[in-house]
Amino acid sequence: MLQSQIFTTDSCNKSAHMKSETPSAGTALVTGGAGFIGSHLVDRLIADSFRVRVADNFSSGRLENLQRHKGERRLEILNADLKNPLMAMEAVRGVDTVFHFAANPEVRVSTTNPETHFNENILATFNLLEAVRKTGVKELIFASSSSVYGEPDTIPVGEDASVKPVSVYGASKAACENLIYAYSRLYGIKAIVLRYANVVGPRLKHGVVYDFIVKLLRSPDSLEILGDGMQLRSYIYVSDAIDATITAWKKTVSAFEVYNVGSEDWVSVNEVADIIMEVMGLKDVKRVYKPVLHGVGWPGDVKQIALSIEKIKALGWRPKMRSREALAEAVRGILADLNIRKGPSS
Repeated sequence: MLQSQIFTTDSCNKSAHMKSETPSAGTALVTGGAGFIGSHLVDRLIADSFRVRVADNFSSGRLENLQRHKGERRLEILNADLKNPLMAMEAVRGVDTVFHFAANPEVRVSTTNPETHFNENILATFNLLEAVRKTGVKELIFASSSSVYGEPDTIPVGEDASVKPVSVYGASKAACENLIYAYSRLYGIKAIVLRYANVVGPRLKHGVVYDFIVKLLRSPDSLEILGDGMQLRSYIYVSDAIDATITAWKKTVSAFEVYNVGSEDWVSVNEVADIIMEVMGLKDVKRVYKPVLHGVGWPGDVKQIALSIEKIKALGWRPKMRSREALAEAVRGILADLNIRKGPSS
């Protein structure tokens, strides 16, 4: 039988139980808590006096993302794979709230290896929901994606738009949403689904922003761009996304709600490249476009996607940064992660 590994950030404390000498606001499980968005959520929950258990299989998550909490007795890290039902049960036991952020984040993987997204997203979510049901946890917040909308005719798109994903990744997120809705209705679990736009910031290790930075570090004279460069996206800085997450969690009173989480504008992939080059201090970079189909980057990519955020703004939240600000700040953060100083703004 597979065994999970539990350890705390306090190297002297090998207990599987979280103990704190200070008052706590409750115990939260963050699946995928060593990942990009998940680790930032852990930062916020710890700052807000919660006890936090992280469950991560470290396929893409990194322990270094939690390094700042070394010695923090309110944080427990569980090396667990939610594809194993016993590990899912162990992760959930004893918590008050589940933030489900574990997933394979690579959209392009779904084209060549769709089984990955079935297992890492759908199967893992089913096992987690079963553990939530059996242990009596009554609150779950799920990190979904704008990819569930597929290729909308117009932007920005609201939560009531048709869910017609064009990638297996998007379809897996939509399937998870439907599973969560059914469990919410059948078993009285309060559930909040957050459909994030493109979240960017420090610790990001995938997606177009990180991809462009790595390519330009390797070859500062040219940049390969998947697609025709005209694809439209909105970008939200990770701290804004976390603020939205906490707002939705604390202010939602109904049993099930879906919210879009994004910025109030959008930019083209070409503009993303412009911003990255400016921050890195690069000029006269040759762009090599690699479009497929109708100008997208790969089968399953979409030409345009941006979200209407009026519903979550009604709760009192709005992003502090627009897409361009978020992108520039994210590039600086990623370069800092890589210990690289570039450009006049560094």
